[in-house]
Amino acid sequence: MMTHMNGIAKTKGRTRHPKIVVNADDLARIEALAEGAMQRNPVLADRLLEELGRARVVPAAKMPASVVEIGSRVTYRDEATGQVKSVTLVFPEAADISRQRVSVMTPIGVALLGLAEGAAFHWDTRDNQRRTLTVIRVEQNADRDD
Repeated sequence: MMTHMNGIAKTKGRTRHPKIVVNADDLARIEALAEGAMQRNPVLADRLLEELGRARVVPAAKMPASVVEIGSRVTYRDEATGQVKSVTLVFPEAADISRQRVSVMTPIGVALLGLAEGAAFHWDTRDNQRRTLTVIRVEQNADRDD
């Protein structure tokens, strides 16, 4: 059992998760991806299912524009380095790091899904470094050529 998890924020000694919202139209497909990854990457699959389990699920028409969903372009800041990056969250088959298209089935993709502008979250890098990232801006339908 891992003691540190993606997307968990610490506040005054308590652990709290940032609130997340998920588009109902994407929910079944994301759940299926998580279930399918259970053998290959059980830690990531469990983390994604945990996030989905606590998410507020809303119809596509009610999805807030300031919340990260599949197809959103997200600008975030690494609080340790001050570096600002922009990526588009996509389904795995559309992932292309050379075009800053990040799969929802990656640790950073799981951490970003459902977050609103202004939310800060912890993310563990592949080499187990804990980073705090803050969502600065969310743009919808920024990259829909898949």
